[in-house]
Amino acid sequence: MNDYPPIAAVDLGSNSFHLLVAREVEANFQVLHREKQKIRLASGLTKNNKLRQTAIDRGVAALKQFAETLQDFNADQVKVVATYTLRNATNIDDFLDQAREVFPYEIDVISGQEEARLIYQGVAHNVYHEDNRLIIDIGGGSTELIIGQGFTPLRLTSRNMGSASFSQRFFANGEISHKAFEKAIIRAEQNLEAVSSSFIKADWQCCLGTSGTIKSVCLIINNEFGTDTIDYQQLIWLKHQLIEAGHVDNLNINGLLDDRKSSICGGLAILLAVFKQFKIAAISYCDFALREGLLHEMQDNLKQKDIRVTAITSFCKRFDTDASHAELIQNTIRLLYQSLKKTWGLKNTDHLAILLWAAELHEIGLSINSSGIHKHSSYIVENSLLPGFTQQQQQLLATLIRFHRKKIRPADLPKLSIISPQKLCYLITIMRLAVLLNQKRQPNYLPDYQLQATTDSLCLNFPDTWFEEQALLQADLDVEQQYLEKIGIVLRYNTPLLKVS
Repeated sequence: MNDYPPIAAVDLGSNSFHLLVAREVEANFQVLHREKQKIRLASGLTKNNKLRQTAIDRGVAALKQFAETLQDFNADQVKVVATYTLRNATNIDDFLDQAREVFPYEIDVISGQEEARLIYQGVAHNVYHEDNRLIIDIGGGSTELIIGQGFTPLRLTSRNMGSASFSQRFFANGEISHKAFEKAIIRAEQNLEAVSSSFIKADWQCCLGTSGTIKSVCLIINNEFGTDTIDYQQLIWLKHQLIEAGHVDNLNINGLLDDRKSSICGGLAILLAVFKQFKIAAISYCDFALREGLLHEMQDNLKQKDIRVTAITSFCKRFDTDASHAELIQNTIRLLYQSLKKTWGLKNTDHLAILLWAAELHEIGLSINSSGIHKHSSYIVENSLLPGFTQQQQQLLATLIRFHRKKIRPADLPKLSIISPQKLCYLITIMRLAVLLNQKRQPNYLPDYQLQATTDSLCLNFPDTWFEEQALLQADLDVEQQYLEKIGIVLRYNTPLLKVS
């Protein structure tokens, strides 16, 4: 056994919430504990994607139970991700606010692309295959499809269709018919049509399915046909069995568990569409997916192999950023952060990491136009695939870049679950000052200076003889005072230091 402590992965899915606790033993994970709570979160979404309070209550109750299991775990030992239903809920802040009252760990709402990448990592670290392979994961609200080789995903997509959402939409009130199946399959094929051609060209040699829907179908097929693989004709047989039952209450199929009856029709319709659109001959079940991918990512991070570093480095190379200038800004960020962290309560080292990455990426918008660079850079970052980043982390990164210069409109600042509004303003202040103080792009430009702060003010003091010769810097600081005032920060410079008791 190695020295790594137990770690926990929590998956807040559209159908169920899952908790997986494991530890690494000789490069393999040994599962210590599992918990599953059937939440049916997707069924709590209204037509306007608002999550009903009853669904929020079910989710919060499950998190309260998970918190009891995890009470001895530190924050860096627990990774919590939310998928389709929560990333699409218009009132997600209501859920997150209520969750914080009973669950002390950060909840990361991940994109569909990031979910697909993590699913592939869960498979790749547990099932070896030399050639390209297609991975299919049909969840409650979304379906992820990935082609990869070894540990590298080559194609990733997340489609907004899942077993729960399709069952609600096409098999309302539990009624099952041939016509409903045909409508559901056609709609799923339409959803897949945009990506099927490029996936087929990737030429995979085997196909694996993960998670609940495909696990249920495999169990049924194994009971009926005694095989571990699924082909199209077997899926057609299952469809006829479901239609013959007429209603979910009448389902009595060997291998079909009670908690899967309400969503099996929607999931099967999607699987049939995937078989047709991707020309699949057969599929096998794989018992590793998102949660296992999270465990491997956490373990890599504990070993200082943060995949986000690789993502940022790749981005910098692609956009040919000025590394020396970014380093100057990063050095100033570290100095400011270290000086201000006690007064401003900056305790989250991940926020510092995101600040430093923002310094590396803040000029990538030059590839579009130097005018409005802050907006261009932010747009690129917010809308690109950055492996390892959650939606909230990526939005924080984009926000710091968006407001590193020019006006700040408080109404435009996003509400993020991973940082309070006040601390977001603090990080923006640090980012802006670090960029402003290094605008000459000269390594030895800045002299030693003094820095002092209160909760709503910041005072900079430079050597008088040096500062008197910096007319441009003085003018820029004058303008910056007005900008920072908009977010409640009073900026002073070359004045007597504040008396802080």
